[in-house]
Amino acid sequence: MIVCKSQAELEKMHHAGLAIWEVLNELRKLAKPGVSTKDLDEYAENRTTELKVKPAFKNYRGYPATLCTSINSEVVHGIPSKSRRLEEGDIISLDFGVEYDGYFADAAVTVPVGEISPELQRLLQVTRESLDHAIEKVCVGNRLTDISAAVQEWAERKNGYSVVRDLCGHGIGTHIHEEPNVLNYGTPGRGLRLQEGMVFAIEPMVNVGGPEVKVLEDEWTAVTTDGTNSAHFEHTVAVTANGPWVLTRPREMQGPSW
Repeated sequence: MIVCKSQAELEKMHHAGLAIWEVLNELRKLAKPGVSTKDLDEYAENRTTELKVKPAFKNYRGYPATLCTSINSEVVHGIPSKSRRLEEGDIISLDFGVEYDGYFADAAVTVPVGEISPELQRLLQVTRESLDHAIEKVCVGNRLTDISAAVQEWAERKNGYSVVRDLCGHGIGTHIHEEPNVLNYGTPGRGLRLQEGMVFAIEPMVNVGGPEVKVLEDEWTAVTTDGTNSAHFEHTVAVTANGPWVLTRPREMQGPSW
């Protein structure tokens, strides 16, 4: 069942989202060569306490950390580790969710570590742009697959990458994962009709090579099957009468999503 949120509920989700925005922008500055992924995780957890929000991921279905840190060919759900240190030229997805007063928000950004290759710069740009195109479709009267098709059209058809099929975005509200699934591929004009108060966590996962992924022995980290690099961007977005409201960034911010 899909639950439409009231304005008061959306404001709580926006409060959670602003905490995420703040922390992720701090983390992107801290993601430098030599820093361990556990260092980043500990920073995120400490900031949740300071901002009076709660980590959404920690202990969720047994996940052991506050932050997901996925490097290079790791697509999502990478587990932070003291032994995993960032290296010059890496890219890292920082995926972070929090809960405030019973309501959740979720976002992710993939950032460069030091100087990265032009090829990786393009991967990050195209993936971020695919999220921007998807957000534009979050309007009353559109269909769910309009969001999905926008990601695929930009990432695959226009730019020659592949989108992951086995993982997807989701509804969000009083639970971190709610109905419906928000795929990153599909034919436009299908699925449920978008209504005011619906909220989606939209998260393109875009691979340089094929779309196939596999999960490592830690039972969490998803990697590209062919070992090619992957990027991941995400925002929590509400359907409103005035168009999309990105809950995981400041209300006054316009333009690109990150």
